Amino acid sequence: MAEIHTQIEADLKTAMKAGDRTRVSTLRLVTSELVNRRIELRRALTRDDELEILSRAAKQRRESEEQFRGGGREEMADREAAEAEIIRAYLPEPLGPAELDRLIDEAIEQVGATSPAGMGAVMGHLMPQVKGRAEGAEVSRRVREKLAAQG
Repeated sequence: MAEIHTQIEADLKTAMKAGDRTRVSTLRLVTSELVNRRIELRRALTRDDELEILSRAAKQRRESEEQFRGGGREEMADREAAEAEIIRAYLPEPLGPAELDRLIDEAIEQVGATSPAGMGAVMGHLMPQVKGRAEGAEVSRRVREKLAAQG
């Protein structure tokens, strides 16, 4: 069992003792997703696997929050936001815009991309570095903008 899963299980026990229903339900769902993925892969999860699962779970909560707020369901939106915050605590610190731009510039330089045609190579080089620290759609958008400015 990888370190994040171990920490989540320990925090789940603590939350159960404290009677923190939101944390308990969120951590149970995340634990379930981790176990299901392990079964699906038929191997132990790596740290990258765990980060991918947690990133996806946090993203789902943020998207649900936006939809609930758009529909005027503030209570549901607040619950989704709280769950996203709980999950986010297990993810690495998000990249700031300046740091992300620096990594994008380095990736563009390292793969030698000079136009939008090099987007796949840049993303392939960059995504392992930013996994769990930046959303793929945001990274893709910024890479596309930088490559379009060059080409």
